Amino acid sequence: MRLFTFGYGFSAAALGARLKAEGWSLAASYRRPEDRERLAGLGVEPVSVHDPEGLATQLKAADAVLVTAAPDTEGCPGLRTLVPAMARGGAFPDWLGYLSTTGVYGDRQGGWAFESSRLAAQSMEGARRVAAERDWLDVGKGMGLTTTIFRLPGIYGPGRSTFDRLRSGRAKRITAPGQVFSRIHVDDLAAGLAASIAKPRAGGIYNLCDDAPAPNSEVVAYAAELLGLPVPPQISVEEANLAGPAQRFYAESKRVSNARAKAELGWRPTYPTYREGLAAILQAGG
Repeated sequence: MRLFTFGYGFSAAALGARLKAEGWSLAASYRRPEDRERLAGLGVEPVSVHDPEGLATQLKAADAVLVTAAPDTEGCPGLRTLVPAMARGGAFPDWLGYLSTTGVYGDRQGGWAFESSRLAAQSMEGARRVAAERDWLDVGKGMGLTTTIFRLPGIYGPGRSTFDRLRSGRAKRITAPGQVFSRIHVDDLAAGLAASIAKPRAGGIYNLCDDAPAPNSEVVAYAAELLGLPVPPQISVEEANLAGPAQRFYAESKRVSNARAKAELGWRPTYPTYREGLAAILQAGG
């Protein structure tokens, strides 16, 4: 079995490691020469996004294809690059996954968001994700592909968690009245993708997130206590002087439901709350 990934970053690497342990081989696209070397060093066969024949060959050999790259002003770069290559090589993978964001739901004022909820993105980035989802689902129908959309909240894991921000002194314990958000440990994300690969469903849409939406201030305080560090003082969103993306993040509040992924995929998060996830990262030396 073979996985091809367009954009081999944090999430894709977690899925790749999981599947490689099960005997899968891996291939991924790259843009920069240094990324070619990085992928090869990880045991992932690299192919340039500027190599149509190489992409066509890799896609034809792939049983599963994962697209992780964010959309730009012209739409999804993965769709622009991969669809012509799939058509050229006659590729029909058993599963094609697109990683989107729970930002497509916009602000729910703390209410629950389900896959069937109306999409109400409040930022240009969120609107581009809505369009990319629609385009991939349309391509899936047109080409007979088993396309599946995954809407993801904040992703954390070893090397990318509140611990790292606390240790570097960058952590801010921001309080916004009533603001909560969901998150997911990267290993639980990989497990959800693997469960979908095992049970592909054309046109499937899944929220992959933990069971306990919580405010930022609560997570930062818990992480500081685990590290034995002073809990940072609470500050308001205005006092935090956040940059654009973070500002938009704190303008939204929602609880995201993972009930469909549990019911249809048989998936359960190993880390159902940030508490278990952070404890595991610390225990592993992260």
